[in-house]
Amino acid sequence: MIDTTPPPAFFGYGSLVNLATHAYPDPVPARLQGWRRVWKHSARRPVAFLSVEPVAGAEIRGVLAHVPGGDWAALDRREQAYRRRDVTDQVIHERSRRRVAVYEAARGHLAPPSTEHPILLSYLDVVIQGYLNLLGREGVAHFFATTAGFATPIVDDRHAPRYPRHQPLSRGERRLVDTALADIGARVFPARS
Repeated sequence: MIDTTPPPAFFGYGSLVNLATHAYPDPVPARLQGWRRVWKHSARRPVAFLSVEPVAGAEIRGVLAHVPGGDWAALDRREQAYRRRDVTDQVIHERSRRRVAVYEAARGHLAPPSTEHPILLSYLDVVIQGYLNLLGREGVAHFFATTAGFATPIVDDRHAPRYPRHQPLSRGERRLVDTALADIGARVFPARS
């Protein structure tokens, strides 16, 4: 008997939206209802990172991609500070019904926002480049409009990127990120040597 069950999938809302950072097959745009994107802080990480949290009435856009053979091990390693949550009934996409998971920051490791845990601009650049390539300028605007926690300082580490999956940005992409940050009044500081 042939198994026709579609492979499970993940909903990516941060760096996983940038398809240059992974090779998971068949990525398509999708929406996650009842969740919002937020910058989080952890005692285990020196920088802020994106997560999601349940919020009634909220919706975020992102990417849906297959996890071949249901082998979550590599993705679980990449997302090691997170826990995988089933969101099958909250994801809207054009694919046949499949199990869908999202990664949410593990609550036991979270810390209050602080200047000791800044957002890395090299990480944010990767996320915005992903949204631009997947969903266009509207996707970028949606990201900024639906992401909480931008009061956290941002460190400009573009000259020596600290984010391990950083990607080169065109002049236009950098200008898009910089303009969006200025529009929301984000505080961007030069990286310390």
